[in-house]
Amino acid sequence: MLFRTPPEVLLLLVPVLIFALCFHEFAHAWVAYKLGDPTAKQSGRLTLNPLAHLDPMGSLMILIIGFGYAKPVPVDARYLKNPRTDMMKVAFAGPAANLLLAFVGGTIIRAHIVGGSLILMLYLFTQINIMLAVFNMIPIPPLDGSQIFSGLMVRKNPNLVMKLQMYGPQILFGLILIGYLTEISPLWWVMSPFVNFFLFLFAGI
Repeated sequence: MLFRTPPEVLLLLVPVLIFALCFHEFAHAWVAYKLGDPTAKQSGRLTLNPLAHLDPMGSLMILIIGFGYAKPVPVDARYLKNPRTDMMKVAFAGPAANLLLAFVGGTIIRAHIVGGSLILMLYLFTQINIMLAVFNMIPIPPLDGSQIFSGLMVRKNPNLVMKLQMYGPQILFGLILIGYLTEISPLWWVMSPFVNFFLFLFAGI
């Protein structure tokens, strides 16, 4: 938890996480706008201003458990030319944006052009963005991966999609709670191979 984190790491972690979350939501808004939906822009979400994206409870979670969330970007599928596939593109934009940031951070690490505390900040920057991307690709609502999964499966198995939408948030909350209260994290067990893969791919770590 953050309150057990050394102050010098805490000072780096919080702004990095806030920026990663805001860039993630901005990417959703930008892609939705490019696909014809003005809702996010009209709601003031087509910006990197943290005040437009941060959720009070999600921000509090950052300070309590070291992880949090931003306000979801509003998307109106009625404006989209191909609602099913375009919603999948909007959903994928957030994780893709985080992977892009991680690639930039990892490239700088590999270049060995900075040292000292900047290396620590770049490592945190790269790792957090990878973790956000991988976490959000888990196909459980309300994560982005569930929107992609639903788009792929809604025609083949609509009942599965409906049940996932109904019970997904409770399942996700339960998995997060297990990881928080115990030493066993089912989500990290799933995420860690992908996080380690991208860390090695981007930064050689």
